[in-house]
Amino acid sequence: MNPIAYFRATDANEALAHAGGGGRFIAGGTNLIDLMKEFVMRPAALVDINGLSLGDIAPTADGGLLLGATGRNADTAYHPLVREHYPLLTAAILAGASPQIRNMASNGGNLLQRTRCHYFYDVATPCNKRAPGSGCSAIGGLTRQHAILGASPQCIAVHPSDMCVALAALGAIVHVSSAAGQRQIAFADFHRLPGDQPEHDTTLEPGDLITHIELPPAAQFAAHSAYLKFRDRASYAFALVSVAVALDIGDDGAVREARIALGGVAHKPWRVPAAEALLAGQQPSATLFASAADALLSGAQGQGENDFKIDMARRAVVRALEQAVAGTYDNTGSERDRAD
Repeated sequence: MNPIAYFRATDANEALAHAGGGGRFIAGGTNLIDLMKEFVMRPAALVDINGLSLGDIAPTADGGLLLGATGRNADTAYHPLVREHYPLLTAAILAGASPQIRNMASNGGNLLQRTRCHYFYDVATPCNKRAPGSGCSAIGGLTRQHAILGASPQCIAVHPSDMCVALAALGAIVHVSSAAGQRQIAFADFHRLPGDQPEHDTTLEPGDLITHIELPPAAQFAAHSAYLKFRDRASYAFALVSVAVALDIGDDGAVREARIALGGVAHKPWRVPAAEALLAGQQPSATLFASAADALLSGAQGQGENDFKIDMARRAVVRALEQAVAGTYDNTGSERDRAD
């Protein structure tokens, strides 16, 4: 087994130079190291980017927020500007993993989490995501955690992130740097559906470095947002279904704009703009919310063992919308979720 080279980059150019030829960037390493331990991934080199000064959180000129890629999840969740203007993001981050992992996991790394499919982690079984062309062991196998939307005959795995579900609802923008220059990727275009190439989780090119995550202005949603996560146990478990909802509600009580994203159901956070549009200009009601949920889940298909997810997701959407109408709940309390 070939040794893995390690480089500690001091600037972006140095990091990009070392990432060529099969290198991987590492910040918190909370997922990558696990994958290396299980021999699922074996990069030629690890390029440590913690010295690149990409951990700050700063306002943008238009009233949004720029999250540094190496900023830690816990610091992001408890940042005053995030808590005030993006409570949906705070709630989603705090629903994920454990306090210890959130203290270490980075914002950019959260976007690059790989699926927790049992067969992906078991190198003794065929997996198109791990070994393209070998087959999908999940199809016809254990499917309780798997996709009900956007799957393909090549892969039925789901994306595991909580944070990404909120970022999808908020319409985030991913800033990327590469040897070819800098570019921005709309969050809706960042993660891929499996199609015929499930080994590619995102639209990033080899050597691309995430530098920031931009949050557009979202003050109109701060008072009416909700993140719900349904899982097999109360803590340290990935979502069977999760929902991020952000509503802009006028003085007359009608919905001016709605954002809804589902997690735990597809290869990427799932949004359907047409489902959100059903709520615009309408007074909130259980019937209206059920119609939006049906539109969001149009085409959903289970694999037998996970058929329950379809009804669970439908009910979760209605419940999240009802909670968002009632008002954003601050779940941060006074406890500091970090290692001081």
